[in-house]
Amino acid sequence: MSHRVEKVEHLIKEEISLIFLRKLQDPTFGLLTITNVNLSPDLRVAKVYISVFEKEKREFVLEKINSVAGYIRSELASKIRIRFIPELRFYIDDTLDYVEKIENLIKKIHKDDNKGDE
Repeated sequence: MSHRVEKVEHLIKEEISLIFLRKLQDPTFGLLTITNVNLSPDLRVAKVYISVFEKEKREFVLEKINSVAGYIRSELASKIRIRFIPELRFYIDDTLDYVEKIENLIKKIHKDDNKGDE
């Protein structure tokens, strides 16, 4: 991946985070974090990954964010200077769920190991 694409991804991530912090202060979002942005090679599409703390609200929050994606894109256009503001596609980042699942499996293995020592 080119250094330019990485810089633009980082810039988009920071600016979208600030847009949520300053312009979209919606309590229904709960604790929300922009975890990653992946740009297509032609810089036309940005996949924006979000982490929503409350698991049961994830789909609702994703729908709500997608409903204001155009607004977020226009705010982004006023903040950064690139030739073309990419189309924003939002996705739930479930990496933390995977990490939690692995940690629980490791704990279970250690717990089972300790039972064998008795």
